[in-house]
Amino acid sequence: MGFSEEIIRYRWDHIESLIMDKTPYDVEQALHTEQRSPDDLLALLSPPAADYLEEMAYLAHKLTIQRFGRVIQMYAPIYVSSECTNSCLYCGFNRHNKITRATLTVDEVFEEGMVLYRQGFRHVLLVSGESPRHVNLEYLCRVAEKLRTLFASISIEIYPMDIDSYRSLIISGIDGLTIYQETYNRKRYAEVHPAGPKRNYNWRLDTPDRGGQAGFRRLNIGTLLGLSDWRVEGAFLGLHAAYLMRQYWKSHISVSFPRLRPAPGGYRPESPVSDAQMVQLMCALRLWMPDAGLVLSTRESQELRDNLVPLGITQMSAGSKTAPGGYSSRPDTEGQFEISDHRSPEEVARMITFRGYEPVWKDWDAAFLKHSFP
Repeated sequence: MGFSEEIIRYRWDHIESLIMDKTPYDVEQALHTEQRSPDDLLALLSPPAADYLEEMAYLAHKLTIQRFGRVIQMYAPIYVSSECTNSCLYCGFNRHNKITRATLTVDEVFEEGMVLYRQGFRHVLLVSGESPRHVNLEYLCRVAEKLRTLFASISIEIYPMDIDSYRSLIISGIDGLTIYQETYNRKRYAEVHPAGPKRNYNWRLDTPDRGGQAGFRRLNIGTLLGLSDWRVEGAFLGLHAAYLMRQYWKSHISVSFPRLRPAPGGYRPESPVSDAQMVQLMCALRLWMPDAGLVLSTRESQELRDNLVPLGITQMSAGSKTAPGGYSSRPDTEGQFEISDHRSPEEVARMITFRGYEPVWKDWDAAFLKHSFP
């Protein structure tokens, strides 16, 4: 059982029709209510809501300050492997792309971690292509056990696994799971995933459920912006996140906004998302889910990231490299995609401070779990 049992209640074309039928009156109602319904979320994603973007941004800012204060958590990805068994049309790691690939040894991953540790990071995200032969459970456990001597929090963004495997990773020191559905549109999903294990829509969709049942402290989901209509994607993303918040209340739920970037293979987005549309999506989801984390990566430009700090973002990457060994040991490997914000972690932290916020390098320690109270 998982969200795949819930999503069958909603038809893509019906949700799209409901969004496009919304009026300015519907948007105003959604803005001025305290308990927002799914119908209010659709109104905030609708075309008329674009005329209310300033008010949406103000309310999103206000809610974020109330729930999270003026802090932005800093994190960085560590790419451990670019090997992949899938043929995702949009991905630089597509198995058919002629790129220089690598899988780091455990010691090489630790070297990458040391670079980030010296830069101040205490939260990292382990990323890999989807090849269990190269990145198996034993390898991940060994990596986690070594990295946890450096980092307070380690998350993974890899291929979907079963509950027992996730429990083993948690025991090894991994506390967060990131998984993007890429697109909630089943037809489009099949088109952009022509071959490989990733073709299994439901297995991927229920991955956060398995992560929640295993006991991950943090669950992060997202949709790859540019594959399908962003308004309908945003509606399904919001419904999915709200479901996870109800079902796995012990886990903190967050949402990412990965927008397609140039990558090996030359894929061009069929449904491009503008900066203004991305802002509307973020504000709509903040108003829909006041307690969810909102994550923004270096896929986005320096200017956009600077301007989005006050609008609901709670977590931001910096200085990212998307190739295995990109920080230290393998300068010849190719990245999964091109980043846009090339500033150093120190420069991003200064920007956050300049905007009146505090860059937080560590907000969690596993020792919290060991406390006992009378």
